[in-house]
Amino acid sequence: MKIPFNLPSIAGKEIEHIKNAIERGQLAGDGHYSRQCHAWLKEFTGVHASLLTHSCTAALEMASILLDIGPGDEVIMPSFTFVSTASAVALRGGVPVFVDIRPDTLNLDETLIADAITPRTRAISVVHYAGVVAEMDAIGAIARQHDLAVIEDAAHAFGSKYHGRAAGSIGDMAAFSFHETKNIIAGEGGALLLRDATYNERAEIIRDKGTNRQKFFRGQVDKYTWVDIGSSYLPGELIAAFLFGQLEQVHRIQNERMGYWTRYDKALHGYRSQGIGLPNIPSHCTHNAHLYYALMPDCETRQEMIRRLQLEEIFAPFHYVPLHTAPAGRRFGRAASDLAVTDAIAQRLLRLPLYPGMGNDAVDRVIERFGRHLEDIL
Repeated sequence: MKIPFNLPSIAGKEIEHIKNAIERGQLAGDGHYSRQCHAWLKEFTGVHASLLTHSCTAALEMASILLDIGPGDEVIMPSFTFVSTASAVALRGGVPVFVDIRPDTLNLDETLIADAITPRTRAISVVHYAGVVAEMDAIGAIARQHDLAVIEDAAHAFGSKYHGRAAGSIGDMAAFSFHETKNIIAGEGGALLLRDATYNERAEIIRDKGTNRQKFFRGQVDKYTWVDIGSSYLPGELIAAFLFGQLEQVHRIQNERMGYWTRYDKALHGYRSQGIGLPNIPSHCTHNAHLYYALMPDCETRQEMIRRLQLEEIFAPFHYVPLHTAPAGRRFGRAASDLAVTDAIAQRLLRLPLYPGMGNDAVDRVIERFGRHLEDIL
């Protein structure tokens, strides 16, 4: 039985919606299905506005433009994240400032943020790792005290909550990912969420090549023209149609993922006493079962486990190479302080397969083989 790390699947009416989008005669963006997704996401999260983008990367880039990040401006963020979190800042000439993560949730350590703030700091970019929302109340308080914006990189966190508030609705703006490895997928795709109306009009302009074309479509101007910087950040209608089919099935998808996640957690719980780290979910957070990880005792044990599982066609990859150690991270960013937790976690973490349609038999096989190899390795 080959068990990939991830396998995209059809959840509902995706193909019907794609066919309908073609029949409607508009394949370019911001048609019927884009509008359906915008409205759905707005209601689901409670934000003022949501705008589909062609990727989460695009949404993060839009956030940097909206905040007028420029040369020398600093944005605090974790190093344990995907490159898009930092590159969106570096593209504007800004400086990613890397702060260490908490050892329990692997999220940005809110207690280290204040010491990383300088006169050039403009924003805090928060990553909700594995669908567990970072400590947003404390981070928000720091941001307000220093007049900083808060960006939620919620690529992992679609459907997660923090004290009952939806991920993506807590910061000033947020980015979702609908990449095929995420909970809700469209192959590629993302969304920018805006908590209030402050940035809405300019976000529309930036997203549509820097033009006021959306105003033209609404009859607010008699012609549209170039009014600001921007790019082509919107996805086509086929992506939006597929995504809407996934959104319609969000509760079923999330419930299935949660079943597999819980099965892993119950079966592997006993290995904590053997020095294996497993996900920690704070009581005030509702996670979305985005991924299940194990922290091995050291890098050598992690690599040996990955190798052994792969020989049995079970694919359990490591995760991020810390950005502060990457060539571009050293060139464009800087570490605010020692990043010992980040360095240690990156050497020890592996992710177990988890995707809709996986089935309990496959989950049980991963559990059994993981346990067998662990007893042998340790």
